Amino acid sequence: MALASAWWVRSRQVYFMYFPAFGIDIPTKYPIHGIDISKYQGKIDWDEVKKIQAGEVKINFVFIKATEGITGQDDNFQQNWKNAKKAGLLRGAYHYFYSTRDPRLQARNFIQQVKLQPGDLPPVLDIQISNDQPDSIIQNTAKIWLETVQRAFGVRPIIYTNIRFYERHLGDAFNDYPLWISHYYQDQRPATARRWLFWQHSDSGQVNGIGTRVDFNVFNGDSADLMKLCVP
Repeated sequence: MALASAWWVRSRQVYFMYFPAFGIDIPTKYPIHGIDISKYQGKIDWDEVKKIQAGEVKINFVFIKATEGITGQDDNFQQNWKNAKKAGLLRGAYHYFYSTRDPRLQARNFIQQVKLQPGDLPPVLDIQISNDQPDSIIQNTAKIWLETVQRAFGVRPIIYTNIRFYERHLGDAFNDYPLWISHYYQDQRPATARRWLFWQHSDSGQVNGIGTRVDFNVFNGDSADLMKLCVP
């Protein structure tokens, strides 16, 4: 079992520690770690993903790209969705959103591809580009997608974005939704007053069973908190 090297970075009351097994600095004091993937990671050996561990750090969950826009579908989604669960990983699915396209049709694309089961993570709206749309359009279309998907699955979706996009385009109108924040290349926790549940802290990790670099995340809570979030 490969252990971490014995040096630390401290910033904003969070420690980072380098783990050779994963090839990146990982924020400590977060007990639950995960990755997010799409077809760009190629064919994945999920049993190897599940087995890798360095110290107390292992992969507990994975978010998998399912759909994009009105008609886009990730070529590897169904295989990844099935095999991640078979390997014993907590799984979630995400949709890449465009505020310039019909949000109901985008929601239907996602709903038709994703079959959630009890114990799965909530659906995720990946919203990080404005396409030069006014904030009112961005907010209205995002709300329609979120509400449509929530009615279909009976669970409140998660919003994935970066701090700047959230504060500039979404703001207080979405404070009731769980937040997954993208914030890396900085040795600090996300600088926002908004409470977040997931933090994507790196886009350059490595994991046994995956042949490319991969995004790394932590969950802001313990295993009991994570299970409460999942589909009942």
